[in-house]
Amino acid sequence: MKIVVCVKYVPDIQADRSLGADGRVVRDGGDGTLNELDENAVEAALVLAEAAGDSEVVALTVGPAGAEDAVRRALQIGADRAVLVRDDAVAGSDVFGTVAVLAAAVRRLGEDGPVDLVLTGMAALDGLTSLLPAALATELDLPQLTLAAEVAVEGGTVRVRRELDGASETLTAPLPALVSVTDQANSPRYPNFKGIMAARKKPLEVLALADVGVDPAAVGAAGARTRIVEASPRPPREDRVLLTDDGTAGTRLAQYLADRKLI
Repeated sequence: MKIVVCVKYVPDIQADRSLGADGRVVRDGGDGTLNELDENAVEAALVLAEAAGDSEVVALTVGPAGAEDAVRRALQIGADRAVLVRDDAVAGSDVFGTVAVLAAAVRRLGEDGPVDLVLTGMAALDGLTSLLPAALATELDLPQLTLAAEVAVEGGTVRVRRELDGASETLTAPLPALVSVTDQANSPRYPNFKGIMAARKKPLEVLALADVGVDPAAVGAAGARTRIVEASPRPPREDRVLLTDDGTAGTRLAQYLADRKLI
């Protein structure tokens, strides 16, 4: 079984983040990392591969040179090989441009053996749109099972469990299929020293748009269907009330909440 896990290189959410003059997230601060929610997708792929045997897990990403750190992290966790599509023309792509590149790369990976399953995280922490899984499934013409809290593959069928408000549902689809997993699906393993050393010898293929057959005019800022009209830093809050506790702070705080019908 061949499993492709789509991962993303995102700014560290603990670091200061900003938008540049072009409205894009500034990504040259050297503090990028593998999207935390994609680690759940990598873990799900590894568990499925271990259960099936004779399987391959491929980490796939699209991004700048720094995005290599994201797929190398996936290799350290346990992925077998990685693919990075890196091309200056990709800069400024919206979700549709990103999907076009990812889909083309998945098709290329299928040339040396069919891709049975495509896994993604539930969202990327830099954008939080959660649009990519459904858009990628549509582009690849695959059944989509999204927001899975549990994933299993048996007999050419993938089965997922989803947790809804007050209910749990089970969905199935024939392979090949696309599944996005939530952060409730598992606890990602932490790369140990052996995994980190082994990752150095695992193949990492760097491709350009020409290698996957994508027209540069269809991606990047030129091909984007969305654009940033205006962006500005969040203004500092000016309505804060600082209480110095003189023994009555608790009562005053309770009254403040009660006056606003918050309790």
